[in-house]
Amino acid sequence: WPEMKVLAFANGCFWGSEKGAWRLPGVYSTAVGYAAGYTPNPTYGEVCTGRTGAVEAVQVVFDPQRISVVDILRWFWQSHDPTQENAQGGDRGTQYRSGLYYFDAEHRELMESSRNAYRLALRKAGKGQGPSVTTEIKSSANFKKNPGHLFYLAEEEHQQYLAKPGARPYCGAEPQGVSLPAFSSWAPAHLLEKHAPKLPQAFWDAHAPTEGCVLRVPHAQIQWPPPPT
Repeated sequence: WPEMKVLAFANGCFWGSEKGAWRLPGVYSTAVGYAAGYTPNPTYGEVCTGRTGAVEAVQVVFDPQRISVVDILRWFWQSHDPTQENAQGGDRGTQYRSGLYYFDAEHRELMESSRNAYRLALRKAGKGQGPSVTTEIKSSANFKKNPGHLFYLAEEEHQQYLAKPGARPYCGAEPQGVSLPAFSSWAPAHLLEKHAPKLPQAFWDAHAPTEGCVLRVPHAQIQWPPPPT
């Protein structure tokens, strides 16, 4: 993917997580899979046993000229409750834990700084089922030796699941209605300009995650700025 960037995240059942990501303007492609485990190329059934260590995850390829990693992180934090340990809504198990997985050092800094900012925002708002954010942040390099890769592609039946004919309209994510604070308030100083958000507040006013939102919106990518009417 020339000129593209990659990250992976886990925030509950990957069906809804993927749709939320593919709708973001500037996202080039998405795929669901199993990440951050210790079993190579696990199956859905194996992951559900909890014995592979893997999470249900989404890998996102995006154009940093059109969408910042900070925009994707904002969507990630606001689209689930990261204080729920090994769970999201009615989905329970280690495969539903919250996680961010990076491929370069700058993304790591932004992930860690945004986690700290969102932890404080949730605490101030009195939101979240658990006492604090449980999101793990790990490097893709940690998995090169064992099991071989960070991310293993899931079965075709799970790819872009919610857009498939006859798909079960399910999303267990529990957004808390709390915004990630302004980037300028938590950005590492040396990354402030390079990774400034591309999506304005008007975008979030119109499209911020709400509970069940991915089930109510079109499958097409959001056009931003909106086309003239």
